Amino acid sequence: MKNIIIIIFCTTLSGCHIYRAYQRPDSVTVSDSLYRQPVAVEDTVSLASLSWKELFTDPQLQQLIEMGLNHNTDLSIARLKVKEAEALLMTSRLSYLPSVSLTPQGTLSSTDGSKTSKTYNLAVSADWEIDLFGKLLNAKRGAQAALEQSEAYRQAVQTQLVATIANSYYTLLMLDKQIDITRRTADTWTESVRAMKALKRAGQATEMAVAQTEASKLSVDASILTLERQISEMENSLSTLLGLSPQAIGRSTLESQQFPDSLSTGIPLQLLNRRPDVRQCEAQLATAYYATNSARSAFYPSITLSGSAGWTNGTGAVISNPGQWLLSAVGSLVQPLFNRGKNIVNLKIAKAQQEEALLTFQQSLLNAGAEVNDALVQWQTARQRIQIDEQQSASLRSALRSAELLMQHSSQNYLEVLTARQTLLQAELNTVTDRFDEIQGVINLYHALGGGY
Repeated sequence: MKNIIIIIFCTTLSGCHIYRAYQRPDSVTVSDSLYRQPVAVEDTVSLASLSWKELFTDPQLQQLIEMGLNHNTDLSIARLKVKEAEALLMTSRLSYLPSVSLTPQGTLSSTDGSKTSKTYNLAVSADWEIDLFGKLLNAKRGAQAALEQSEAYRQAVQTQLVATIANSYYTLLMLDKQIDITRRTADTWTESVRAMKALKRAGQATEMAVAQTEASKLSVDASILTLERQISEMENSLSTLLGLSPQAIGRSTLESQQFPDSLSTGIPLQLLNRRPDVRQCEAQLATAYYATNSARSAFYPSITLSGSAGWTNGTGAVISNPGQWLLSAVGSLVQPLFNRGKNIVNLKIAKAQQEEALLTFQQSLLNAGAEVNDALVQWQTARQRIQIDEQQSASLRSALRSAELLMQHSSQNYLEVLTARQTLLQAELNTVTDRFDEIQGVINLYHALGGGY
């Protein structure tokens, strides 16, 4: 009969999942269609397999990333959170051991002026909670999952930091190229203003043509000021990100940057292991799972063994010195019967939080897939636009030369030359922007796949 009761008792506990470790739910599936573009099942090579030093080969950018990893405030805070989680895990592991404390006690007593009696107890007490119903086990597993969540958060902060520093650096290179083009264009407009004024004095141009040329030149000058402001703001932002006071940032050129000609995303299943934010969500789900188990454990009794050992000179009616040994041992069992519904409410809350964590985990996978798709399309589209921009710029240069020749040798209005120059300037700036979009697509894809830590 005793064995039957034990079997039923153990079956009941296992059915309540109190001792069962977390396993990824069957409802969480990574579909092969997570990426819109087809991926071969055997294609496990991913851009995220590269270290950030292998992808970002610019020495000056590498120095900036190293500086950011060492001094960025958000990343330092994330590292401290990992240490906090490690301390909590150590506490959960030590909870299996008994708590020991020294409890000395002395007493002085006198009645109606009689001689003062002195007694003392010098004892060491210990309390040990027996983890028969998984309370300590689930607390330890929950702390381990919380540590994994903190570590994944640290890695997510690092990947975001690497991507942000790289993106800021290449933004500066783009702005440098744009301001270089704009300044060269401004020089051309300055020469045009001089030429138009000379033609006006010779009676070959009107005041309107001179005014239009000067207005176009002033518009380009205003664009230079705007670009200079954007460069200063970006340098200030990047300096803050690196943990530095605002200052100029040393950098190379946009033309010198090199990236792979082809990018591989790998298979969608790799996102579960590579994306820190996805692993953080799963660790959060595991933490909620163990919190639910702990809430279930609260319905079962808690067993505690306590005892003390030492010596005393106040045992019984006769006082003796030196003292006598004092030994005691107590076993207690507390079975919740009525706790005003707190245990039931806590279990309901824990279950709801576990469902919330599951939905968050599932959504993180969908978001990861969408980010990969967006980054890949951005990179592919930018490469196609660059080809079109180069062809457009070549055609516009030819059109500008033709317009200038016609103006010199015919009565063609100078307005067509102004229009050709403005269109060429915009085409050259578009080429730079699309080149930056191409680089940004690489950065976004690298980050979306979980690279950078």
